[in-house]
Amino acid sequence: MAVGHAEALMSPVQAIALVGVLGVGAQWLAWRLRLPSIVLMLLAGLVVGPLLGWFIPDRDLGEIYRPLIGVAVAIILFEGGLTLELERLGEEQAAVRRLVYIGAPLGWLLATAAMMVTMGIPWQAAAVFGGVLVVTGPTVIAPMLRQARLRRRPAQLLQWEAIINDPIGVLIAVLVLEIVLVVEGGMTAGEAVLALLAGIGFAAAVGVLSGLGLARMFQRGLVPEYMKVPVLFVLVTAVFAVTDALLHESGLLAVTLMGMVMANAKLASHAELHRFKEHAALLLVSGVFILMAASLDFASLTALDWRAAVFVIAVIAVVRPLQVLLPMLGTTTPWRERLLVASTGPRGVVMIAVSGLFGDKLVEVGVAEGALLAPLAFVLVLSTVILHGFTLGGIARLLGLSGGGRPGVLIVGGSPFSVELAKALQKIDVVPLIADPNYRNILRARHEDIPVFHGDILGEAAEHHVELIGYEVLLAASENDAYNTLVATDLGQELGRTQVWQVQRAKDALSRHALPPQLGGQALIGKPTYADLVDRIAKGWRVRGVQFKERYGLEEWREKNPEASILGYLSKRGEFAFLNPEEELKADQASAILTLSPSGDDAPEPATPTDN
Repeated sequence: MAVGHAEALMSPVQAIALVGVLGVGAQWLAWRLRLPSIVLMLLAGLVVGPLLGWFIPDRDLGEIYRPLIGVAVAIILFEGGLTLELERLGEEQAAVRRLVYIGAPLGWLLATAAMMVTMGIPWQAAAVFGGVLVVTGPTVIAPMLRQARLRRRPAQLLQWEAIINDPIGVLIAVLVLEIVLVVEGGMTAGEAVLALLAGIGFAAAVGVLSGLGLARMFQRGLVPEYMKVPVLFVLVTAVFAVTDALLHESGLLAVTLMGMVMANAKLASHAELHRFKEHAALLLVSGVFILMAASLDFASLTALDWRAAVFVIAVIAVVRPLQVLLPMLGTTTPWRERLLVASTGPRGVVMIAVSGLFGDKLVEVGVAEGALLAPLAFVLVLSTVILHGFTLGGIARLLGLSGGGRPGVLIVGGSPFSVELAKALQKIDVVPLIADPNYRNILRARHEDIPVFHGDILGEAAEHHVELIGYEVLLAASENDAYNTLVATDLGQELGRTQVWQVQRAKDALSRHALPPQLGGQALIGKPTYADLVDRIAKGWRVRGVQFKERYGLEEWREKNPEASILGYLSKRGEFAFLNPEEELKADQASAILTLSPSGDDAPEPATPTDN
């Protein structure tokens, strides 16, 4: 039972601060503990909300609570639309079209039938809720994909389906709700059809025209760089508000289309805009989940019985697989990817928000079962989020669709040093990949059976052929210092600054050539340049991978190899990192090390531990 109080326990400012701390804190804790972040966010919201009664959104935020949720969901969907670049869809176009054109209507019909059969709900409430069930939820898919580290193609299938079907599912529910209002109320069929067509057409037109207009303004330099993000946020909010006023929830369609138009406008500042809004979306997703969980009233759950559990099982085990597998018959998508997508269908905040609103409207026109939609939506979201949050990574590994359980290192530049480094990484069970646009530079690596990519790692071909998600660490070690800096700076945004390394620039010691710290990557220990490393390999220096055993650890290795230095190490948690010049490796920190020896005669670890 939720704890209720007549007066707010905190001010709206304090409530918003609490939501931010809990949301971001849960995300950070999930990253540290390697747990699904959504589960921790829901748990945090439940604890401070219905369990302890410290924070009840309706009570502590008042009238701004519902508008906050609406605007947050709109910005999240816009950010999702901003990722829908048609050129990057590539091989997934046919599969995504099937999931949208066939899968969405089929999912609606199957969910409606399942609800009527398992729960005995009348068609009015079942059809409305069936439309909402089409929504898999980009707000939950994105953090799950980040946690599970899927390969590119199945991850894109799930992401595209979630983003495109999100407004479609809501609009199906809107359409059915309008039909119900016609049947149960006094509105004529003509009036209802006219309202729907006008609202959907107006929303689509406003979304497309706003995206085209803003993109043209950006391309012509009519908006200065420092104002692009504020102008974008203001226009997204305005588009959502204007279209939503004509037909409720049609604003979701408008902002999604606006994002898609801008994503395909080839803006020079697209990467910066997308990156900033990705951070904003992370904050908003965290906040919305905390708000939704904290607003749950346990008393409403008592209206559900065992039939609700049967319905949830039917949605997960029957409706979702059929919704995916049937439309994808005859496509070129591998069966493993079909199974992964069919077994993954988490629902998110849009479903909870829309179910509560539409349920209230159904109750107003005499469909009493509409009161069940909100608690049923929360149970379904909670069940699917926990189930898929904990199982997605395991299913992906079982089907061979994971980004890789072993750590990976991306090496840019195919020099002799890079080849030696890659061979040593393989020795300590780390996956290397050498990327170089010069085919001659990767010939030796190919002969050594080292994975290679022939092309520019920053080019579009790399986006389609390199599974970046499988590589946690980057070393820019080509012969071109400027290119190394560009690669480290660009990919540092995706991998994280602490995961990006670069060989020392030849002129970095000169003050007039020194770069600011936000450019480039971290320096290797000893700060060697490209020429230094290639020269050392030519003189007989060797890179070795050393696995520690029970009686042969770091101290024993140091005693036998006083002249060798440590380039990097594999932690006992299975994470690889290079050593920076200021870092001192501790004895209990590593399970394996990467060494650079001046002679090639450094003593490796013994094959088997001795007793003396």
